[in-house]
Amino acid sequence: MTIRVVVADDQELVRSGFAMILDVQEDIEVVAEVGDGASAVEAVARLAPDVVLLDIRMPVLDGIEACRRISAGGACRTVMLTTFDSDEYVYEALHAGASGFLLKDVRRDDLVHAVRVVAAGESLLAPSVARRLIEEYTAVTARPAGARALSEDRLQVLTARERETLLHLGRGLSNAEIAAALTVSEHTVKSHVGNVLGKLGLRDRIQAVICAYETGLIAAGSPSGE
Repeated sequence: MTIRVVVADDQELVRSGFAMILDVQEDIEVVAEVGDGASAVEAVARLAPDVVLLDIRMPVLDGIEACRRISAGGACRTVMLTTFDSDEYVYEALHAGASGFLLKDVRRDDLVHAVRVVAAGESLLAPSVARRLIEEYTAVTARPAGARALSEDRLQVLTARERETLLHLGRGLSNAEIAAALTVSEHTVKSHVGNVLGKLGLRDRIQAVICAYETGLIAAGSPSGE
């Protein structure tokens, strides 16, 4: 199945560069290139792509509002693009319904991988963005030791393998990467991920990342994610 993509960025060189990288892939087709958020919303409504790459800072309509409208209007999944890993709009983008967040200096292979991962229904954050998100999250939600202990108790509902799965989710691994780490099939990983989200009452993988840090399963600020 071909993954249909819209690329939205007000910088023509960036937009055309991403489009060229993606369009040469056998399983990806760029169906539109646009330079502002309003045009992105219109293109998604008209062409029904699977994934849209949205620059956060665009004229006419910014990427955050475009993401919000696109997410509310259908099944198209969004990947937000920025030049800043400390962008203050990361939270807003995720809350608007973004499925992924990448820096514009992303490597060619990582860009292609991100589109495929998001099109498959998974969420993805660039590692540096994930670290920034977690650092800011833990800073504004610092709680006393008693509250942290209570959060750790949440993980008691997980089996040992589900706990391992949450650990790898917290490190930002895809299902394929988790399968390799645990030496199991991707189908088994999908079952574990579903169990983790269901048992912990989490909406998606991004909430699982936050949960892994919030409960202390992964120490915030650790360069290795351990």
